[in-house]
Parts: sequence; C-alpha cells; structure tokens
Amino acid sequence: MEKSALIILFGATGDLAQRKLYPSLFRLFQKKELNQHFAVIGTARRPWTDEHFRQVISESLGDIGEKAEVDEFAQHFYYQSHNVNDSEHYVTLKKLAEKLNQQYQCDSNYLYYLAMAPQFFGTITQHLKSEEILAPGFNRLVIEKPFGTDLKSAEQLNEEIRAVFPEKEIFRIDHYLGKEMIQNIAAVRFANPLFEKLWNRDSIENVQITFAEELGVENRGNYYEHAGALKDMVQNHVLQVLALLAMEVPTRFAPEEIRAEKVKVLSAVKILEPKEVAEDFVFGQYDSGHLGDNQFLAYRQEENVAPDSQTETFVAGKFSIDNYRWAGVPFYIRTGKRLTERGTRINIVFKNLPVDLFQTTAGLGQNILTIYIQPTEGFSLLMNGKEIGPEYLIRPIKLDYRNSEELTSNSPEAYEKLLLDALNGDSMNFTHWDEVAQSWRIVDAIKEGFIENNCPVNLYPARAMGPEASFELLEKDGHQWIWQPEQWYQERNLL
Repeated sequence: MEKSALIILFGATGDLAQRKLYPSLFRLFQKKELNQHFAVIGTARRPWTDEHFRQVISESLGDIGEKAEVDEFAQHFYYQSHNVNDSEHYVTLKKLAEKLNQQYQCDSNYLYYLAMAPQFFGTITQHLKSEEILAPGFNRLVIEKPFGTDLKSAEQLNEEIRAVFPEKEIFRIDHYLGKEMIQNIAAVRFANPLFEKLWNRDSIENVQITFAEELGVENRGNYYEHAGALKDMVQNHVLQVLALLAMEVPTRFAPEEIRAEKVKVLSAVKILEPKEVAEDFVFGQYDSGHLGDNQFLAYRQEENVAPDSQTETFVAGKFSIDNYRWAGVPFYIRTGKRLTERGTRINIVFKNLPVDLFQTTAGLGQNILTIYIQPTEGFSLLMNGKEIGPEYLIRPIKLDYRNSEELTSNSPEAYEKLLLDALNGDSMNFTHWDEVAQSWRIVDAIKEGFIENNCPVNLYPARAMGPEASFELLEKDGHQWIWQPEQWYQERNLL
C-alpha cells in the first residue's frame, strides 16, 4: 500500500545517504510503497541546486533502474542548503515543507532522518519544535548510531530528543536488525520446539558471536580514533544480537513484548568489575600484514590515525548472563577490522553426552548450530553419524541450508526494510532507549576497566582473526573458536 509522507533528510550529501538511503528509497518506489504522494527534502551545508541534487541521486542508483523510472523518482527530491544552528534556515525549511506537503498530498505526515553526527541531534530536534515545523499528521524521527559516546552523553541526548518527540516516534537505527537472518533468529528459536527446549544452560555449553570485517578503517580514521571497536560495534550490534539470542519467549510477537524481553536480558548481563575486564576481555589493533600477494597497512599508518594510537580495532570478550536460563553459560563475542574474512555468524555449541558409547579416538564431536548472517544467509547443524561400513565409526555430518543467491539478491536490503518500518510506524527492529541505556552501562564498565587496568592493545597481523590472546581467552575455559577461516589460508601459505 502506498505511503504518504514528506521525508526531511539532514545530511543529504553524505556517504550514507548516497550508498544506502537513496537506493533503498528507490526500491520502495519501484515496489509502489512510495509512489505519487511522497517528497524528499535534502539538507546539508553544500550549496547545491535541486538539479544537482537530483543528478547525484540518479548516479547513486547505478544500474538498478531504467532511466525514465529514475528520472520520475528523482523529481520528488528537493534540496535546501542548511546550517543546523541557524534559525532562519528552519523558517525557509518550514515554508518548503508546507509547499511540498500540499503539492504531493503527503497528508501532513513527516519523517525526519538525521544522517549526521549525534552532537547535532538535539539542536535539530529543538529547532523543529521552536520553528513549528512539526506537522499535524505523524512526526517520526529516525536517527543513526552512535547514540552518544557513553551513558552520560546518551542520557543528555535522549532528554533533548524526548523533549520534542515521544519515545514511540523515535526510531534508532541499527542496520543489522534489518538483516533477514538477524530477524530469523526469532524464527529458529520460537518456531522450532527442537531448539527452544534445548535453549538453556542444561544443553548449551557456550555461545559464540563473531562480527568480522576484512576491510580496515578506510577513510573513517577521525571517527574511529574516538570510538574504537568497543563503542562502534559492541555497544550496539553485538549486544543487540546477544539480547535476541538470550531473551525469554515473549508473550506475543509484537514490538513491546520483544523489547521488554530484550531489556530484561540486557539487565541480566553481568556488569564487570575493573579486574574482571582484564580477565575476560582482549583488545587488539591490526598491524601490517598480507594475504597472498596483497599487502595491508597497519592501523597506525592509516589516514587521520595517530602514529602511536592505542585505539582498539578488535575486541574479544566473555559475557555472563545472571539468570536461571543462562547461569554458567559463557557468551563469547569478537569483532574486528582487517580480519581474515568478512562474516557475521553465531555458533551455538551444545554439551556432549556424559558417556561416549562408541569410544571414539578423539571423542564425539559436539553438536553445533551455526546461524550465518552475512555475507551468506542461512544456518547449519553439525551432528554425528555412522560411516558406511561394518564397524561403528563415527564421523561429523553437516545439515546445511543457505538461501540462494537469487533469493538473497531479491530480498529487501536492511535499510530498505527499516525505512519501510519507520514509514509504517513499526518499531520492532529499532532500539528502544531502555536497550541503549543498559548497553552503555555494560560497555562503560568495560571501558573503565580497560583504562584502570591499562589493558594492553595486542597487535595482530592484518587479515589474521585477531591476536593470540583472543584464542587463549577461550582455551583457558577449555573451549575454542568454532569459526577459524584463517586455517584454510595458512595451510596454503597465503597468510
């Protein structure tokens, strides 16, 4: 069904808008979710014209549409050069918004998308109120991470935004929550009694969450020097996935119930004391390295990075959840840049039987459920079976399901789905303030322990899977990382 809305995009000239937002809006246009009754006002400091703005949009779409269709789409876009601190610019913005709302019959429904640095969020929202830009229809605010730099700054930012928008109209984007297989976690758990009955400390030995990036910091040195992997990835993406994996069964599959269970489990995550951070967390930074003939710079050699930087580009750690379901089950996480392969996956490692009836030489292999999130999507289950032959020789068998390339290429991209959810007012796949606040409490304690203990930032060669200390973290508990893609390259002397 066609949506009627005026979208006001702050930060319209930025990389995010061109790589993600314009293509996602165009796909919604192709599917008639957006058609005649929408318009987009792009704002930023650059002195662009409507014509130049539309040209940039057309170029950002690449080859995903026919020229006539692209031209028709681009005609819905208008540009205003804008200083977010200048009240007069908001007066001009209000006039343009009212004109386009009437011209395109948008039903006075306004969606404000803030693709800007978080220090501007409060200023923009306060001006939207003081200059009376808010419309009589819906007024929804979509904001990008990071939401603050710690709990204190996040609380201040939240107060500023909540003074204008009620919580139900605030949509904090975590684009990982728009991915198909992230949303499939709930289906794997709650639609399969086979797993849900085993989804507890009695059957699961440990849980492993890996967010691996093969790219380095690229052109984000300025941002990354102030953030690091802990704030950039763990505070949002990693803890959101952990919450989905560990939450209790909701009373019904609705945003409020899902959110309540996520908040409960995040509140049960143990807040680490400083000395525990040194024991349970490892920090790393990529050094120079190679994969085959490809050579890679060290993080400290990247643009806008201090030559003596102690910023972590890798974090591995162990979380404990203090509730009845998960008591004693470690949740291992790791995330980093310049790792061996790009991939996000979850490994659920089940406990072995107490007795090996078959007296296998190396012991029975463990049952492992793997959820693949990117770049491939699907899941697999590693089991034990009998080899063909007269003797009872046990070998591992993998039951594997992956979505086809054709299916994944036609599925909605994360931003496309999240934009549509925001237009529909569906907050299921967005983060609530209570989740954000608790995540910051967890991460602030880790950061405090990192500083107080003067934890080392271990160097690891570019394209390795992190420093050796991250492997030792699991080994001291008698476990190991299930996903070790570097072994394939090491066997061929490529790494």
